[in-house]
Amino acid sequence: MPRSVDFFFDVGSPTAYLAYTQLPKIAARNDAAVNWKPMLLGGVFKATGNQTPAAIPAKAVYMNSDLARFAKRYGVPLNFNPHFPINTLQLMRGAVAEQMEGRLDAYLDLVFKAMWVEPKNLNDPAETGALLKQGGYDAEGFLARISSEPVKNQLKANTEEAVSRGAFGAPTFFVGEAMFFGQDRLDFVEAALKTA
Repeated sequence: MPRSVDFFFDVGSPTAYLAYTQLPKIAARNDAAVNWKPMLLGGVFKATGNQTPAAIPAKAVYMNSDLARFAKRYGVPLNFNPHFPINTLQLMRGAVAEQMEGRLDAYLDLVFKAMWVEPKNLNDPAETGALLKQGGYDAEGFLARISSEPVKNQLKANTEEAVSRGAFGAPTFFVGEAMFFGQDRLDFVEAALKTA
């Protein structure tokens, strides 16, 4: 069986963004596949009783400086989105829809950049529509696809799978049955892939 890592993520998480910038390189180094699992972080929080670290002021201050340290270590841009938190339901349905069409990479490049590199207010439908147009999407067609039952059901199933396997936040990784939470655990993910 080929090596693989299941990556449960939500674009509304800056730590998921940081993991997204590194995980493909880790997988390539270890001849492994990434199984992309778009989930709804709000649904995970609701099911597990967890909450965003930003809800605790001291933790939010620390986390912002810690995220900056990791972005510098990884050599990637990161800018806190002043419109955070953003309701990611439509965005994550979009990730599922694009995954079904085999275009997840381009979609994630577009949306993660708009969330954490050149922050945009993706709570604003007009701004989200402009972003989609810039990315070459027909906004009306996109809205129709993300409203389809197969897309809605897959996002729900991914979210429920994450919770059933023990996830309580994003990003969460699984190598086999071993779970790792947080982009700061990528070294453990890589070690697990090496021995898988």
